[in-house]
Amino acid sequence: MSDELTKEINRRRTFAIISHPDAGKTTLTEKLLLFGGAIHVAGAVKSNKIKKTATSDWMEIEKQRGISVATSVMGFNYGDYKINILDTPGHQDFAEDTFRTLTAVDSVIIVVDAAKGVETQTRRLMEVCRMRKTPVIIFVNKMDREGRDPFDILDELEQELHIGVRPLTWPINMGERFKGVYNIYEHGLDLFTPSKQTVSERVEIDDVNSPEVDRLVGEENATKLREDLELIEGVYPEFDKEAYLRGEVAPVFFGSALNTFGVKELLDCFVEIAPAPRPVMAVEREVRPEEDSFTGFVFKIHANMDPNHRSCIAFVKVCSGKFERNVYYKHVRQDKMMRFAAPTAFMAQKKSVVDEAYPGDIVGIPDTGNFKIGDTLTAGELLHFKGLPSFSPEMFKYIENADPMKSKQLEKGINQLMDEGVAQLFTNQFNGRKIIGTVGQLQFEVIQYRLLHEYGAQCRWEPISLYKACWIESDDEQALEAFKKRKHQFMATDKEGRDVFLADSNYVLQMAQSDFPKIRFHFSSEF
Repeated sequence: MSDELTKEINRRRTFAIISHPDAGKTTLTEKLLLFGGAIHVAGAVKSNKIKKTATSDWMEIEKQRGISVATSVMGFNYGDYKINILDTPGHQDFAEDTFRTLTAVDSVIIVVDAAKGVETQTRRLMEVCRMRKTPVIIFVNKMDREGRDPFDILDELEQELHIGVRPLTWPINMGERFKGVYNIYEHGLDLFTPSKQTVSERVEIDDVNSPEVDRLVGEENATKLREDLELIEGVYPEFDKEAYLRGEVAPVFFGSALNTFGVKELLDCFVEIAPAPRPVMAVEREVRPEEDSFTGFVFKIHANMDPNHRSCIAFVKVCSGKFERNVYYKHVRQDKMMRFAAPTAFMAQKKSVVDEAYPGDIVGIPDTGNFKIGDTLTAGELLHFKGLPSFSPEMFKYIENADPMKSKQLEKGINQLMDEGVAQLFTNQFNGRKIIGTVGQLQFEVIQYRLLHEYGAQCRWEPISLYKACWIESDDEQALEAFKKRKHQFMATDKEGRDVFLADSNYVLQMAQSDFPKIRFHFSSEF
């Protein structure tokens, strides 16, 4: 293993930003890019005054609604570090995309709205982080608005997210009286000046008891700050980096992303404590980033990154070794060698062709239908990375062609969008009709919109009342045949041709499970 490889691995930080919709995740992403010099003006996402919308929301439908629906990837340099941010959709209808993204990152920043606290979506995502023991940092946003007491927020974070917390910055008042934050980690005082474009001033302070503090933030605030800090030291153990890396403790930062405040503190501490790329478990063995031979897996496929070219891009997370352009790599599932002439790296929608990439980096590979989510690329070894499930959908509709002249376009569009993993396609064995299953209502709108605008195909939805789709298998051929015969109206196949049972109610599903003990019912596609 070369020194160059070790050096590159150690300077990589690959993380995802996750939150409930509207907690300010996309704004935070932008401000991080601002510090990385990757963008020079922060675009206000929802204001009409600035027509330049957020850098990371580049799909048309996202611009219209002001929400992120696809995970964006952005890389930039900050000091000696190379940072890769994956901005995930906060909207719960796209939870699956976010779950998958979490398999490709080494740590996570969770954004929490100071007024609303922890919301359902955040809880679910935290469960995935706990399951994978992913280190977490929490950013409490919107301190420039009236919110809840910071200590209440900390208690709620501990209870709701089942994780220890340790504040590393502390707010001085909030809302209109918000004065700034005290940086516990570095002993500095950051004074707040509301501005979307400039960064606030920084005052180094050796001792929080110095009269300088009273002069800067006012006597009352200074006294409260000292009391708060004393309480923090009394209640919370010293910050332990190892406990953070094990996923047991989450450092907490306070600030206002919209006003670019408290963001730099977060970033400076983050690059210092966050983990460099970590080993990844494959089915066969553990893959360590510093191994010489390249390995990587596809965690996301995105159709139409560029409206002028009808192509898909497969996002590959580099797990070990060095990825190089025009070198032959093995596509494990298809068992063939492939080389890539134009792999790209992303800076939001700006793509640039890269010659090499290191563990922790995300490479985009133009895809003409060779890839599926979860595919492994290696220098030749047979490896399978696991942990990229599709979940059993909860909403279903028949998809019908609304324009008979465009049936080819519709079919192509459906196939490409399904490869992205946005939704799942089932073909009913009884009447041959196509059924789309999703996790949320919004996805139907997105599919219809993208089919029309990207493929020129019109679809219409027809209602179907189903409770759940579950994959079935059995070691007993006869039992499987008997089940399919008895339930023939409710049998379908998924895109891979696997058997799926479409239960129209919870009762029917429970009855089927008890009537057919030899059949195994799965609620995620990974079995």
